[in-house]
Amino acid sequence: MELTGIILAGGRNLRLGRNKALEKIGGVTVIERVINRLTPIINQLIIVTADGKNHLIPVSSARFKADVYPGKGPLGGIYTGLSASHTELNIAVACDMPFLSTSLLKHMVELIPGFDAVVPRTRESLFEPLHAVYSQTCLPVIKNHLELEQLSIRAFLAEVKVRYIEEDECRQYDPELLSFFNMNRQADLERAMKIAGSKQSGII
Repeated sequence: MELTGIILAGGRNLRLGRNKALEKIGGVTVIERVINRLTPIINQLIIVTADGKNHLIPVSSARFKADVYPGKGPLGGIYTGLSASHTELNIAVACDMPFLSTSLLKHMVELIPGFDAVVPRTRESLFEPLHAVYSQTCLPVIKNHLELEQLSIRAFLAEVKVRYIEEDECRQYDPELLSFFNMNRQADLERAMKIAGSKQSGII
């Protein structure tokens, strides 16, 4: 099964005040940690940035793409990645998730037959569309929303067939749900460093 990994790295990092993808956790940049967790299960890698340029690290295997719809937030980033992908199935994740679980992502890919997307839902009102699997079948629906300035990912998902993976199922592969940890503030960075340094967490 051919699979593309899409990393969304087009945010402005306003709350942290600097490029969070380049922060180091356990001696490794966050973007490298994301790539390392994706690499075992993907065939291609696309990194979406605002201008399509590599402001991150030397990644010879990645294609950098500029937002097709600039300034349209995460939904625009997902669209850009999917439209640039050469495969039917795609994993889309944010660039600031240092503790992705490769096994959870692989399980999510296995669930997508018969669906347009697979999205974790850790509580009834909290879901993780920037840690999800998307089929190319989502493209026309997303494009329509973007052109109508309807940028809510929740609204887009309401129009496609989604397999939600609930919290208990997620915990079978990621007991602490650290896959969904992301960094927005300095306190998040400090917590990530503690998690990475904790022997109990099992994360290096």
